[in-house]
Amino acid sequence: MARNNSRFVEAHNKLLTICDKMEIGETLQSENLLAADLGVSRTVVRSVLARLDEIGLIAIDGREKVIRRRTTPQDRLERPATLLTIEELEGRFLDWVLRMDVPPGTALNVAQLAKDFAVAPHTLQEFLSSLSRFGIVVRRPRGGWVLHGFTREYALELSDFRTLLELNSVRHLVALPPEHRIWGQLDALEQAHLGLLNRIERDFHDFSLLDERFHEAINSVVTNRFVKEFQKVISLVFHYHFQWNKADERTRNADAIQEHLAYIDALRSRDPERAQAAALCHLATSKQTLLKALKANSHTD
Repeated sequence: MARNNSRFVEAHNKLLTICDKMEIGETLQSENLLAADLGVSRTVVRSVLARLDEIGLIAIDGREKVIRRRTTPQDRLERPATLLTIEELEGRFLDWVLRMDVPPGTALNVAQLAKDFAVAPHTLQEFLSSLSRFGIVVRRPRGGWVLHGFTREYALELSDFRTLLELNSVRHLVALPPEHRIWGQLDALEQAHLGLLNRIERDFHDFSLLDERFHEAINSVVTNRFVKEFQKVISLVFHYHFQWNKADERTRNADAIQEHLAYIDALRSRDPERAQAAALCHLATSKQTLLKALKANSHTD
């Protein structure tokens, strides 16, 4: 039984509490009764008892388990950290790259990063492999990973590719029939934008999530596996860039809401040229905001 296992740790600390209520020289109850009291299997109980025997808290003699001393704070074990989900890891990794000023070309220590991010090393390896498809990290010829990072060139290329994908989605969207779900989604998004605009002085930081919902809705009208795959990293980068540069955040977000509202109105017109013009206007603003955010965080010259 691994001693960083959460069941082991919980049972271990509970048994210490039981020992504290007993006198030195008293005998603990049977493994079956302890398992029932602690809510674990007999296998876990045996592992816990073995550890208490090792540290001299109890003495095991056959089936007898005699308490030898009082417990101390050092006897207790810390619960292992809760492992991150892949979605949480994506956010933590981007935050680390952008906030810790990790320069391009940095060799990544997988063992240390797995510990820092509270994930299994194989999970981090799989995650880095997925990022390598987008050029954020690259595998070294002799093993290991190197961070390419978010340079100005990367931001420009990603923004241009984002524009290609979204303009394609806009062309599909304006041709959709009135009964398509996207029109109801746009109505709901419009109300969400107006609501946030009314409370922008207090809740301006909520815009990043609304922006993500907005662009995901537009791009959802295209059922293309390759678009969906690349949309994932685009959404991550453009979602997190709102958090990198806090300068004039309220004003920038209020302006972006107005651009979104104009964008929605253009989409409703069903006029392809007007809709694409609104898309290009907003995406150009997003591109400049991303570049300014990178510059503010010293990731560009």
